[in-house]
Amino acid sequence: MIQYVVDGLVNGSIIALGAVGLSITYNVLRFANFAQGEILAIGAYMSMALIVLMGVGIGSIGPVSFGWPLLVSIAFSIVLTSVTVLLVDWMLFRVLRRRSASRITFIIAAFGLSLIFRNIITLVAGADQMFLSFYIPKAIPVIGNFKVVPDDVVVLIITAICVVVLHSFLTSTTVGKKMRAVAENPVLAMVNGINVKSVIRWSWVIGASLSAIAGTLHAHVTQLDPEMGFELILPMFAALIVGGVTNVYGAVLGGFLIGLTEAFAVSMDLSAYRGAIAFLIMIVVLILRPQGILGEKERDD
Repeated sequence: MIQYVVDGLVNGSIIALGAVGLSITYNVLRFANFAQGEILAIGAYMSMALIVLMGVGIGSIGPVSFGWPLLVSIAFSIVLTSVTVLLVDWMLFRVLRRRSASRITFIIAAFGLSLIFRNIITLVAGADQMFLSFYIPKAIPVIGNFKVVPDDVVVLIITAICVVVLHSFLTSTTVGKKMRAVAENPVLAMVNGINVKSVIRWSWVIGASLSAIAGTLHAHVTQLDPEMGFELILPMFAALIVGGVTNVYGAVLGGFLIGLTEAFAVSMDLSAYRGAIAFLIMIVVLILRPQGILGEKERDD
């Protein structure tokens, strides 16, 4: 059972990072970004591209089966994925904002964008599954018969670092405080001299960066394929709703809850229904607390 808990935490950490990107987009730009899953997939394929170009594999650090090449590829992926989403925002969403498009217009545009990205990935990289490495996880004993895979521990550590850095950014930096102000009331923030356009750009960059990290980690512990974004977008939305769409930290909590729920479903031989069970949990939370565990009631704007 402990192994299922670890698996759930690892899967939940990846879902959480993607859900945070969704939360930032929703609160700052005011729409549900259905292309977030494909942004995560783009990040994974960008990392794969650099690893192939370097031709040195993903390396290793002691018992951990990846090293500096994978870490460098993540940094590379963050930059290119951020540039990609900024370009898309400039070409599409900026135009919709200028024309005061409705939320449903943004949502449909994002959904269409996800289909475009998915087909581009298939066209460029092919439809076959790909692997960052062909490593065989080696568990090491920790306490008694309990063993852990070092890579899983590193994934959890990276996620924790990302959450701590994000918290420090939102609470201690000027840009972070401006983002919180825009999320609370964009009109009032603009009246007070905050550059909303700059905040929007930062929101895209942060969301893309977290997605690039999540996508690369997911590709490392599983595999790459053009459908990976679509497979992750629903758990990410479930995590966002369970935790509370108005709270970034709620998205993290929701991600871990969904990951653990899916792991427990597998432990009970219900792996074919783990998605349905996760969404059942989401429905129960919505009935008991519609705004999510850490969320607040949405403001009318």
